[in-house]
Amino acid sequence: MRRLLPVLTAVAVAGAAVSIAGLGPAHAAAATCAVAWTANSWNTGFTADVKVTNLGTAVTSWTLGWTFPGNQRVTSAWNATVTQSGAAATATSVGWNGPLATGASASFGFQGTYSGTNAAPTAFTFNGVSCGGDVTPSPSGSASTSPSPSVSASASASPSASASTPPAPQGGDGFESQTGTVPTGSWTVTSPDCSGAGTATIDRTVAHTGTTSLRINGAAGYCNHVFARNTALVSAVSGTWYVRYWVRHTTALPAAHVAAVAMTDANDGGKDLRFGGQNGALQFNRASDDATLPEQSPAGVALSKPLPVDTWNCVEFKVDGTGGTIETWLNGTSVPGLIEDGTPTHDIDSQWLNRTWRPALTDLKLGWESYGDGADTLWYDDVAVSNTRNGC
Repeated sequence: MRRLLPVLTAVAVAGAAVSIAGLGPAHAAAATCAVAWTANSWNTGFTADVKVTNLGTAVTSWTLGWTFPGNQRVTSAWNATVTQSGAAATATSVGWNGPLATGASASFGFQGTYSGTNAAPTAFTFNGVSCGGDVTPSPSGSASTSPSPSVSASASASPSASASTPPAPQGGDGFESQTGTVPTGSWTVTSPDCSGAGTATIDRTVAHTGTTSLRINGAAGYCNHVFARNTALVSAVSGTWYVRYWVRHTTALPAAHVAAVAMTDANDGGKDLRFGGQNGALQFNRASDDATLPEQSPAGVALSKPLPVDTWNCVEFKVDGTGGTIETWLNGTSVPGLIEDGTPTHDIDSQWLNRTWRPALTDLKLGWESYGDGADTLWYDDVAVSNTRNGC
């Protein structure tokens, strides 16, 4: 049985969005880029989501340079290679998000530390050229931009939705071909551990695309476990699994632990790799040793995301069996607290990396497990598993 961790209260996340565009005086050169910088800060740590828009001629790759106005230090990054020397930092595209036409955008993010204030940079360079003109100052004032990178932070080379990742064909999950109300064919209803009030049915009243979806009525309390299991989607892929599904649900994730996705891991004694939530935010859980990603500290939970209710959400995650790493996207945006990159990061994956883990997934189960409080109604649609990112 899943051991409940203490419920976290007062999970503080301070968010600030700063948009910086190259707007110069009439005699200045044309702006080369626009930058939107969104920081989420807590205590002495933060994450930043950065969107850069190319306002100049088309490029095949890019670097974005800036100087931190305070003592910020980059510790890890995703969707770009971020380097830092002193206060100067540079983000470099990672191949798939390098080509940018005029007006096109790419996004990346990073995690860092700071003390005092966490003001946003006020000036940027794009491929070594100033983004142009005056910029809107941050509360701490302006900063120079002379990037001289030397210290590399870890980065992910998986595509984000801001790049031109083509969406995968929808509806390959077999839901549209179902003829009854009980999942059949490649989908079978199962209740691992024990069964109770939960149900899994085919629904023809709610769908993301087409007319049909999988509906899960998830009940609260232990032993109400119910899933629809599919082995065909997973067995067609080996080594690295990119899972994508659309989900709509009615109730916010509870404080207690719940699981909505479970995948049998043949290399971990047949135990499940589980994906669900705790303390109101999404999390992975490894059933064999109860490790969580992120760690369930206030800072760790703040690095994950809640799952919005009453709307369709695109959930994607990558599980690399060779390297034992994980990356997760919610509605096309990488979630920093749901990245396990092989290098221990406090509040994220230090607990996960307490032992060697090289998963071999054999099935995909969509449903609901509650280990205490927590009932929900969920619809799943447009499920895909492949060896490359599916996209939304």
